[in-house]
Amino acid sequence: MQSGFRAGHWCTSATLKVLNDILTTIYKKHYCAAVFIDLAKAFDFVNHHIGRLDSLGFSNDCLAWFTNYFSDRVQCVKSEGLLSGPLAVPIGVPQGSILGPTLFSVYINDVALAAGESLIHLYADDTILYTSGPSLDTVSTTLQTSFNAIQQSFRGLQLLLNTSKTKCMLFNRSLPAPARLSNITTLDGSDLEYVDNYKYLGVWLDCKLSSHIKHLQSKVKSRIGFLFHNKASFTHAAKHTLVKLTILPILDFGDVIHKIASNTLLNKLDAVYHSAIRFVTKAPYTTHHCDLYALVGWPSLHIRRQTHWLQVIYKSMLGKAPPYLSSLVTITTPTHSTRSSRYISLVIPKANTSFGRLSFQFSAANDWNEL
Repeated sequence: MQSGFRAGHWCTSATLKVLNDILTTIYKKHYCAAVFIDLAKAFDFVNHHIGRLDSLGFSNDCLAWFTNYFSDRVQCVKSEGLLSGPLAVPIGVPQGSILGPTLFSVYINDVALAAGESLIHLYADDTILYTSGPSLDTVSTTLQTSFNAIQQSFRGLQLLLNTSKTKCMLFNRSLPAPARLSNITTLDGSDLEYVDNYKYLGVWLDCKLSSHIKHLQSKVKSRIGFLFHNKASFTHAAKHTLVKLTILPILDFGDVIHKIASNTLLNKLDAVYHSAIRFVTKAPYTTHHCDLYALVGWPSLHIRRQTHWLQVIYKSMLGKAPPYLSSLVTITTPTHSTRSSRYISLVIPKANTSFGRLSFQFSAANDWNEL
């Protein structure tokens, strides 16, 4: 359940996994609550004396090499040509090093074992702990128990919880919201704040993804406004390059997650995308969007999303996606030879509601078979 600094793993794959679990929970008409855990300067507080490599089968010579790698490290600051004196660095992994991320992942890895009945996912030190159940009391009790165990694990590693930035969130679309949510508390007795949305790995999570789409729209509109204000300074080629480098990456990042958003919300992204194309082409506002795509030679956002989405499914089928995604797709085994058996199809799980049909395992199988 660690997606940080691992080949074939990325922010979007982690978010897809978490959203799949949440949507599956809602489909079952259960409550789902999560704690988004924030650690204070996690990379700087790795204790060199807490053994983690010993249990992984490294030889004594290799362990001695790592001991030497960590020992006698110093850092200094250079400003305006002046260099400060050296300061010893007794804790933390070397920032900017190749080994740093791997060593941190090894250091924090066993924390996931403390989740108990809850689910957990990590991206480096970004941790989400979440659980579900038919009643909110059950969910609160289970989540509190798991959170206590996770805190104990972090304390054992001498990692500090940032209480002010650690938040709780309740996901439910089909069940009545309780009048008051039970507080989730830290081991020090502080109550965590409940929020309606939270930025997790670059995506503002809520049940409808409405907050994320609105943030994207606002961010892109701001950049396009700047470009239009200074349009006289740019050649056509420069405009084309500016939009490709500063606008499209924002719209493309994590766009496979946008499948759970409503068409009304996605139309807002289409509008800012069309504005970006009009900036490049100088096309009037009344130009039809199909003509805009033809003028600039770019596909619609829907086609861009669908292409990226099918690529994720294909990687999952080939086992080139993280195991937690590949395990959610099952290739159909034909019982007898038919014309359709020449094609690779996926088993479509049962889903009777819109929430179930938005989950990764259903929509991936359904969209692949349609393709």
